Amino acid sequence: MVPGRGGRDNPLKVAGAHMTEAIEHKSPSPADIEGAARSTEALRPEMVRVAGGEFLMGSDHHYPEERPVHRVRVDGFWVDRTPVTNREFRRFIEATGYVTFAEIPPDPKDYPGALPHMLKAGSLVFAPPPRAVDLSDWSQWWQFRFGAFWRRPYGPGSSLAGLEEHPVVHIAYRDAEAYVRWAGKALPSEAEWEFAARGGLDGAEFAWGDEFTPQERHMANTWQGEFPHENTRTDGYARTSPVTAYPPNGYGLYDMIGNVWEWTTDWYGTRHEVTAASPCCASENPHGSAEEGSYDSCQPNIRIPRKVLKGGSHLCAPNYCRRYRPAARHAEPIDTSTSHVGFRCIIRERCD
Repeated sequence: MVPGRGGRDNPLKVAGAHMTEAIEHKSPSPADIEGAARSTEALRPEMVRVAGGEFLMGSDHHYPEERPVHRVRVDGFWVDRTPVTNREFRRFIEATGYVTFAEIPPDPKDYPGALPHMLKAGSLVFAPPPRAVDLSDWSQWWQFRFGAFWRRPYGPGSSLAGLEEHPVVHIAYRDAEAYVRWAGKALPSEAEWEFAARGGLDGAEFAWGDEFTPQERHMANTWQGEFPHENTRTDGYARTSPVTAYPPNGYGLYDMIGNVWEWTTDWYGTRHEVTAASPCCASENPHGSAEEGSYDSCQPNIRIPRKVLKGGSHLCAPNYCRRYRPAARHAEPIDTSTSHVGFRCIIRERCD
């Protein structure tokens, strides 16, 4: 994973609020987007209903931010079978004229001291190095590429040719929010997302059971080989894949693991906050940590809040990021768009 545009290693320094204002100024207002939703047919009538229930959320056996395992109850909801695709996102853009975060040139007043040639619109694109590198230095395989956005996923010269049924990428959190308003849907909480990803296999390591590649069959689009320089592509894909290329989970949901990370509504915390009244009780429809606790403590001068991403991506590898599991989670600044982050939508059966 990578820091946002305001990260200490990024040439562009920006406050999340400033960029949000720019998006609101250049794109349709929330009211305009909601109005479009009322006059537009549902994008995905084939959503799956997930009945509410209890499950064990998190893991005590992997990364510390997944702890502690705790019992959670969620109410029922409907969820998209797949992440939002390029084809579906194009319909949203054509209906609303919305401009995504990655398409907005940075305002010089928000970047005092920035080099003029760096003040261009763009997004972070995975660029594999030719040899093994220091895995603690993400800049060895990520590039801020001018002109990269959802329609040009690898930068200028690239296109969506052949990618219409792949998940849309280069989506910042506010872009996902705008889409769900238009679609008349919502983004899932972390608990809702994890409950859906497990597909009824409570406590299983993966969304399909306890074996990563049962009978040597690839169950999700993840990295094969030594990340980030060697991709053997034994699953047939170097980057994203069509959203139904791999088997669905027990609820009939595709790509809950791998392919692209997915946004949730929860603010990120370094551990799960257990809100149940006692250890024997389940937390009811939890919503994660407070926004104030989501800031990166390693970058105290950067005040960009972070949301929880779930599911892992095609860049998750055994030697680097074993987050191809329902319990796995990661922090993502709300101002960040990359070539491996997308989203899916839900409709709740309750009112928050």
